[in-house]
Amino acid sequence: MAPGRALPSAVDPWDLPAGDRRRGRSGGGDGGRGGGRWGGAGGRWWVWAGRAVLWALIIVILVNGVRAPFERFTADETSGGTTPGAKPPKGAAFPSSAAGAFALQFANVYLNYDQNNAPTRETQLRTFLPDGADPQFGWNGVGKMQVQSVQVAGVDARDANNATVTLLARTSDKWLRLAVPVYADKSGSLVVSARPALLPPPTKAQLPQDDVDNRDTALESELQPFLGTFFQEYATGNQEALSRFSDGATIVGLANSVTFVQVKEVVAPKGSPGERTVTATVVWQPAAGGGGELEQTYQLAMVKKGNKWLVRDIRGTIRPNAS
Repeated sequence: MAPGRALPSAVDPWDLPAGDRRRGRSGGGDGGRGGGRWGGAGGRWWVWAGRAVLWALIIVILVNGVRAPFERFTADETSGGTTPGAKPPKGAAFPSSAAGAFALQFANVYLNYDQNNAPTRETQLRTFLPDGADPQFGWNGVGKMQVQSVQVAGVDARDANNATVTLLARTSDKWLRLAVPVYADKSGSLVVSARPALLPPPTKAQLPQDDVDNRDTALESELQPFLGTFFQEYATGNQEALSRFSDGATIVGLANSVTFVQVKEVVAPKGSPGERTVTATVVWQPAAGGGGELEQTYQLAMVKKGNKWLVRDIRGTIRPNAS
């Protein structure tokens, strides 16, 4: 190209001078390739089409990247964090905690009666009963009954207004289960909506049998003396001594509220050679127990450092048949 005719920097490199376009791909010292540039008439159109597609793709990516988190945020606000379109749980609007407390107070009046104090019971029941209900709520006014304790076992909300509160009550020699129907209005006021019903007490579950073949008896024997010393210090709560048994965690101890007697049993399942969760049954004498003894079972997470076992965590056990 002649001096003084250099193309400006903003000129598209695909835009050849008119003379070059006329020459097309002929001439030049490159064997007919036109200096390595393609002078075909359709070249520029394809370049602009490619650019348009590229920019469209970039815009789509940017728009989706901004819109997606915004839609998730607004969806969480409108749905309260639940899955869009999911129905709320049955009875979710029912005031279960208040109804449980209300039914508990009711049962303490309802399950305690004495024919010598019938008017007092009638007065106390009015707080819980709908207008026009039987003042003694099914009691014939004869005899005597007294419960030692009443506890809430569960609340079965049928809808936003109705639920059955199940209570466990203990007399001198029996357990009772009482189903109390409770109605809640929109303001949160409560009333016992119908007569309660006595139900059978909960049945006793059968624990699974211990897997004796899965016990590491060698490790149990190894840990017995270690845990004996550990629980002696655990009874006193001596922090300096307990730190020597700990894998870094702070173990507080019982601050001399008990006296250590013995580790009666250690149960260690087979597992990793350097880490194991074991249970230990310990015999204590409570400080104010007058010489009485209590056997209690602990779960200990233990790790082995070198040839020494250390306690990482101690808590109550959930292992069935822990003795």
